[in-house]
Amino acid sequence: MLFNKPRASEYMRRCGLDALVATSPVNITYLSDYYFWMDPIFREYWMSPGASSSLGQNYAVFPLEGEPALVIGPQQVGNAADLWVREVRLAGNTGMDDSVPPVALPGEAERLYDVLQASPRDATPTAALLSVLKARGLSGARIGLEMEGLSEPARQALAGALPQAAGWRVKDCSNLLRLIRAVKSADEIERLARAAAISEQAGQEALALTRPGMLVADLVQYFRLRLAEQGADFEHFAFGYRGMGLATEPGYRLAADDVQFMDWGCVYRHYYSDTGTTLAVRDLSPLLAERHAALRACMAAGLDAIRPGAKVSSVRGAMKDTLAERGITAANPHGHGIGLEVRDYPILVADNGLRLRDECIDVPSDLPLEVDMVFNLECAIFMPGVGSPHIERSFVVTPQGGRPLTPQDRSGPIRPGAAA
Repeated sequence: MLFNKPRASEYMRRCGLDALVATSPVNITYLSDYYFWMDPIFREYWMSPGASSSLGQNYAVFPLEGEPALVIGPQQVGNAADLWVREVRLAGNTGMDDSVPPVALPGEAERLYDVLQASPRDATPTAALLSVLKARGLSGARIGLEMEGLSEPARQALAGALPQAAGWRVKDCSNLLRLIRAVKSADEIERLARAAAISEQAGQEALALTRPGMLVADLVQYFRLRLAEQGADFEHFAFGYRGMGLATEPGYRLAADDVQFMDWGCVYRHYYSDTGTTLAVRDLSPLLAERHAALRACMAAGLDAIRPGAKVSSVRGAMKDTLAERGITAANPHGHGIGLEVRDYPILVADNGLRLRDECIDVPSDLPLEVDMVFNLECAIFMPGVGSPHIERSFVVTPQGGRPLTPQDRSGPIRPGAAA
């Protein structure tokens, strides 16, 4: 189970909520384990020319008491196999040819066929959501609804229906869900560690191939192949463009004097990895060696500052102070959570005075670290025409402090062919 159910239940009690309703594809996956590849991209006009560009609308419902439920379209029912959420409510016509009697179906397939045949069926996902809430006795309940994930048609439909449901109290819980997701479940940490391990191996093997004159695109292609062989999907591969920031698209050929930022990641079973290092096609000059040593000290200071209860800004502050002591003030050391999105909470930056606020929570954005948060620490130094040394690593917060999510050696730059 991806969902951190104890944490969600604790926050629901604290916020006085009887149920959470996820509306965005990422949070529906989080609450239910359900995933369908088209949900994050499928637009209404794809099937109905002239319609809106809103995404199709599904829902996941987690009540504080009682069983959770998933609301999806009939043709996605196969993606609901083997979920921890057992109740699946479908909306709309099945589109199945029922004139031919079905053959015998094995266990889980038979259960899903029964779902397809169940009646009554609601005409729309939003109508199905209302039916689920009523069936659980949640009329008059306090509902946390993820407003940010609602399509405009669904928003209008709910606005018309909810006032008719006597006593229902609906609150936006968009930021609450992000805050719940900030602390990972054991299954999430396992997936994140596997994603990081696959990405690390594929990235290191790709970078070991580099030679002057080689296209970065060839490295990316090798990286893609190695990810696929290990069951992961490509997410990104970025490089420094002659010390002038990040690039992903140009047909860049590595030069004999390159010392460049390299940053890459993958997606493994819906969970992201993100990491980076320095590629040195040549030996480091004294200046670049000094800069790389400063980055190593910066990362060590950040790791030392990781402890439960510490504010995220204090970790970033330790990193920035370490660089400042070495006369480096233009860099941006920071960190970010990682999970079902490439950037989850917490975001480890200076305290910006903002708040994580919706109709359920109102807390400082400078969050305290908690056990089982997973995040990256990273820093690069960009020097136009000179180089862009970079380090990024992933960590888990434990009761004793931070530990690496997976082994990632950043004791020096990648120096392919150095022994040749």
